[in-house]
Amino acid sequence: MSKLVIKDLHVSIDDKEILKGVSLEINDGEIHAIMGPNGNGKSTLLSTIMGHPRYSVTQGEVTYDGVNVLELEVDERSKLGLFLGMQYPQEVTGVTNADFLKSAINARRETPVGLFEFVKSMESSIEKLRMKSDLAHRFLNEGFSGGEKKRNEILQLLMLQPSIAMLDEIDSGLDIDALHIVADVLKEEQAKRHMGLIVVSHYERFFEFIRPTHTHIMMDGKIVLSSDETLVTKIDQEGYDWIDAKRADEVVQTRPTIGDACAIREKVGESE
Repeated sequence: MSKLVIKDLHVSIDDKEILKGVSLEINDGEIHAIMGPNGNGKSTLLSTIMGHPRYSVTQGEVTYDGVNVLELEVDERSKLGLFLGMQYPQEVTGVTNADFLKSAINARRETPVGLFEFVKSMESSIEKLRMKSDLAHRFLNEGFSGGEKKRNEILQLLMLQPSIAMLDEIDSGLDIDALHIVADVLKEEQAKRHMGLIVVSHYERFFEFIRPTHTHIMMDGKIVLSSDETLVTKIDQEGYDWIDAKRADEVVQTRPTIGDACAIREKVGESE
């Protein structure tokens, strides 16, 4: 079984520490939801794993099947089986979707993909996502609506067939019909290929569709709480304040009292 292991990951941007010791393990076939207030490191985590040059790893490691991911270039991480569905997909003028995807696929193969095989696969994927039939000939994301850009990210996922896919707020910008379509396609692909998923989102509805096996809450650059899919519902109903209160209570409960300190000193005296 393949496994992505993130261990004690610390990441900075312009000398400001964003991630402060994140540790996670994601196995093939698992769906990990990552939630948390804005500005607490969720997107930073995914971008760092994929190799965005803006982020500097100061401590920790990321491995996939024993391979040190942090030593690889972005294209090498993709060839290894990692994929990032971006929160803000970029427009690329002059490059068609078909040319982009065919080049990306060929970069992963020893021999180029056949034209008939490629066209058949792309047409099938476009149909699954109910996108416009002229998509292949349009420039990458140029003139696309927000929802079209997000579905185009899923199209790339279908064509590249990663073993671990990271989706950064892929549901934002999707109307309810498109949300259903994307969720159904993801569930089918995940089940068919036993793909691992890491999904960042703020919304319970999307997680209701894809049913995460694990849920993690990220605050202040750390994973502060992990559970199953029921945690998503609790966050939707109660927000994050109760987690802050819970953490504060734990600090109070673990802080030594005057009596504790005296007892410790007595034990030290007894041992001398």
